[in-house]
Amino acid sequence: MLGDVLRRTRREQGRTLADVARAAKVSMPYLSEVERGRKEASSEVLVAICDALHIELSDLLAEVGQDLVDRRAGRASVIRLAAVTRRRGGPPARGPADAQCLLAA
Repeated sequence: MLGDVLRRTRREQGRTLADVARAAKVSMPYLSEVERGRKEASSEVLVAICDALHIELSDLLAEVGQDLVDRRAGRASVIRLAAVTRRRGGPPARGPADAQCLLAA
């Protein structure tokens, strides 16, 4: 999520990966890996990237937190098929060997 917000911020500013990497004094491949979530940046590197993007680290973390909240809110509820068939008067699942389906509501 952190990398997603960094990439989104960079793109909103119309800046290139090379430009931000140069300003943050990190390599372009490293910044790309951070944006893709393949590398975990230290707090010092995150501050350097935020400085290069002219944003506060606290604002970055707040936006990541908001994205996490939004993602959770968008998840579908999972209902076990056995619970649905019981409500409809169907036979309940009998045991662990029985197949169970999950429905997204």
